Amino acid sequence: MKRLYSATLNSLRGLAYCLRYEAAVREEGIVFMVALPLGFFVAPSVGWYVALIGSLLALLAVELLNTAVEKLADFITLERHVEIRRVKDFGSAAVFCALCLTGLTWLAAIALRCGLL
Repeated sequence: MKRLYSATLNSLRGLAYCLRYEAAVREEGIVFMVALPLGFFVAPSVGWYVALIGSLLALLAVELLNTAVEKLADFITLERHVEIRRVKDFGSAAVFCALCLTGLTWLAAIALRCGLL
């Protein structure tokens, strides 16, 4: 039980740090908070609501991992290296893919709700 408590505190501390100091995580956090109630009106069913919120949680998870990779790369060296730039670009590409998935999920739910699908 102590390990679970410690892990939860570590997770919340990491999330709080990112929300305070990382603009992208803060923006996605705001979108998430707006989407929680909005999803009830957009989602055609409970399953769709889970998909809508789940896609935003997945996006936030990918953004947090990307932030961790970037912070680690900057910790290793602040000099410009081609390989470190590529690693950061890979993380950015992962965030882009998660954004696309989230956008497609929300667009599909909206289209279904409006009778376009």
